[in-house]
Amino acid sequence: MKKKAMLVVSFGTTHSDTRQKTIDMIEQNIAEAFPDYKIYRAWTSKMIIAKLAARDGIIIDNVSEAMERIKKDGITEVVVQPTHIVNGIENNAMVEDVKKNANDINSIVFGNPLLTEQEDYDRVIDILMGEMDEIPADTALIFMGHGTTHHANATYCALDYKFKDRGYKNVFVGTVEAYPSLETLIKNVNAAGFTKVIITPFLVVAGEHAKNDMSGDDEGSWRNRFESSGFSVSCLVKGIGEYRGIRDMFAVHALDAILNKEQI
Repeated sequence: MKKKAMLVVSFGTTHSDTRQKTIDMIEQNIAEAFPDYKIYRAWTSKMIIAKLAARDGIIIDNVSEAMERIKKDGITEVVVQPTHIVNGIENNAMVEDVKKNANDINSIVFGNPLLTEQEDYDRVIDILMGEMDEIPADTALIFMGHGTTHHANATYCALDYKFKDRGYKNVFVGTVEAYPSLETLIKNVNAAGFTKVIITPFLVVAGEHAKNDMSGDDEGSWRNRFESSGFSVSCLVKGIGEYRGIRDMFAVHALDAILNKEQI
């Protein structure tokens, strides 16, 4: 029996179509990369876990439940790899939940969220622009992130700056719930002289935010707000977890955690 575990922690989604292409595939790719580890899943959104249980009868562990399952299975070494994008509220809470349930585990190490070290920004840009190399120069490519009240929200501003520093003057990064806001994006894209935009999620999954806030029919959706501001708009409803390069980054972060052995 495997005595080492890889706990893959995601926010979660109620949309099975995007889950199969993103969270499921991240876990599958990590399992392939670490055959000596037993893979466990935990989600951090209590609301999503509850909705899936009530609607579909699907039971997903939260972090504490997953840790109890790991200990019950006799695991002695645990690598915790989040699929979070930033080191924000969700990631901090996840780390604390793991620590609360760390008794009887000999070794626990944490992999980094997607954007943590400086080189992560360049890797993400290389991957995304490699996937979207046919975007016309006269079209603005807009990435819609989630945003957070945590100071880690500066990650989105840094990524926007890094895109432009790398020469991608037509790429903009915004957030649903923080800064840069939709209003800021409309102003900046207009000031840059673009009249055509492509909007795509900077979210691991293309779930509620991507289908409704970004591309939905509601007058407040990003698509409609840009259209009402005079832009020609198309939407690419595809979570970044669908890109193999992004999925591989999570596996690399897990490997870094194993090699660095920074235990709690």
